[in-house]
Amino acid sequence: MNLSECLMVALEGLKANKIRSALTMLGVVIGVGAVIAMIAIGQGAQEQTLAVIQSMGTNVLSIIAGQARTGVVMGGMGSNSTLTYQDALAIQKKCPMVAGMSPEVRSNSQVTYKNMNTSTTIQGTSPDYLSIRNYQIDRGRYFNDKDEKAMSRVCVLGTTVITNLFGRSDPMGQVIRIKGINFKVVGVTKSKGSNGMQDQDDIIFIPATTAMKRVFGIIYVRSISAQCSRRADMDTAITEIQAVLRKRHKLQPNAPDDFMIRNQADIMETADQTSKTFTMLLAGIAAVSLLVGGIGIMNIMLVSVTERTREIGIRKAVGAKRRDILLQFLIESLVLSLLGGLMGIIVGTACAIILSNTAGWKISISLPAVLLSFFFSAAVGIFFGIYPARKASSLRPIDALRYE
Repeated sequence: MNLSECLMVALEGLKANKIRSALTMLGVVIGVGAVIAMIAIGQGAQEQTLAVIQSMGTNVLSIIAGQARTGVVMGGMGSNSTLTYQDALAIQKKCPMVAGMSPEVRSNSQVTYKNMNTSTTIQGTSPDYLSIRNYQIDRGRYFNDKDEKAMSRVCVLGTTVITNLFGRSDPMGQVIRIKGINFKVVGVTKSKGSNGMQDQDDIIFIPATTAMKRVFGIIYVRSISAQCSRRADMDTAITEIQAVLRKRHKLQPNAPDDFMIRNQADIMETADQTSKTFTMLLAGIAAVSLLVGGIGIMNIMLVSVTERTREIGIRKAVGAKRRDILLQFLIESLVLSLLGGLMGIIVGTACAIILSNTAGWKISISLPAVLLSFFFSAAVGIFFGIYPARKASSLRPIDALRYE
């Protein structure tokens, strides 16, 4: 028998028991569908996490003030007043790898406009902050170096603040009050949404110098954001920043840093590895059901061999070779797994799309994941079909013909 004849005989054998064949394929359908759906959800979560981190800026280093100590009690990072506005200027001047820099001070405050008020974040920054943190201006402008040097009372609003204070009215050119101080609205940012921790649009930007001197009354900054042109330059930039700040803070060679530098690339790498682990865990759990489906195929094929013992004996008696019998049952097993795999791809894709539409989850259906699931189902069919096929092909014709 050639391959096409074996295939026809195998299909006829499966058609003779349609319900049993369908139920056998169901295990593979569920397994493949679960693998595809879980990988789609896991990869979607991974992409969403990385997108959130990237929305906060690319190639960014965050320099945070050190920990304050009160007796034996240590405060959190940023609780000490070790970073100054002059530190930020020194970093910009003396660190060649730093392409952009922004000192930052922030605090929550009550903001009013006529009879409306809201509590929001007041962020004091420099003009570079917009590009460093991937904000974009929708209308108007961002404050410039001249505004920062003059400690101008100008502000740029996020969309959430506009909704809370102005409703449908145009905020451009209007005057709001921050801690009782009048500020003129000169710009509006495009919406960025939430980053998982806070609403990035519930914020008001003002010049860092204005925030320090006029609003908060402080002489230090909470943190400094520094951006590199290339990701490959970030380690060099960290070394440069450490050298500049240690010299400015007059730290002894054996003294620890009184600041901390966070590398966004490390955060992204950690998040990426965590997401990949989560995706593989989901896929591994789903793959168990595919293995269960494979065991179901083996079980049904063994039953089929038992039921068709006399048929096998007759075929061998009229000249069928051992490889013909082996190929026939192996093809039956493979057809069950492949059809189940194809249906599982459809079911898994449909389930992922339904979950995305109903639960609002981001999904990512990748071709490699689909192909891997399909070929894995084929491998399951072959693996779990070999034993029944070998058992059928090894039957002696005389014993098979005498079987009742």
